[in-house]
Amino acid sequence: MKQQAEVGDIVLLSADESEVLTHPYLAHAWAKRGADLRVPAPGQSRKLALIGALDHATGKLIVHRSPTKRSTDFIALLELLDPLYGPKPGLPAKPVVLVLDNGPIHTSKLSRAAIAKRPWLTIEWLPKYAPELNDIERSWRDLKRHFLAHQTFRSIDQLDVAVADAVDRLNQERTTHLCHDQRIAA
Repeated sequence: MKQQAEVGDIVLLSADESEVLTHPYLAHAWAKRGADLRVPAPGQSRKLALIGALDHATGKLIVHRSPTKRSTDFIALLELLDPLYGPKPGLPAKPVVLVLDNGPIHTSKLSRAAIAKRPWLTIEWLPKYAPELNDIERSWRDLKRHFLAHQTFRSIDQLDVAVADAVDRLNQERTTHLCHDQRIAA
């Protein structure tokens, strides 16, 4: 399927959830032996849920941010995908495959009904307990490790703005790198 997505025969999306905290995510860091590595984190940590989809061909990460991880949040992600990948009058339709795990927010009655309303979307279910098969996991790691690490956010609103900016920067970085890989054949 990945090869079909790379040549443009299909649109391949991987979707899953993650979360970020107002307290800092500590990524890899170097320090002298015995040094105390600490990042100030006042107050109680609060979390923000990220429900996202990764487009394999473009590397674009599409993210719905929410205080919860519920079926309604997954449906909100599907609504973000509608204008991007849904059928458009006068244009040929490409098959769209969405790779999902068997998480409860994907398999609930509400989510299944929302998926059924999108006949243009084919679901490919991953086996249980196999996050290593879901390519979006690397995007979540990159987002946290390279764009949000070692920062403390004073509020959920501040974190929300930082995540939106980080997703934009990540997508911009990936778009820039994709252009460098393209070659023109003579």
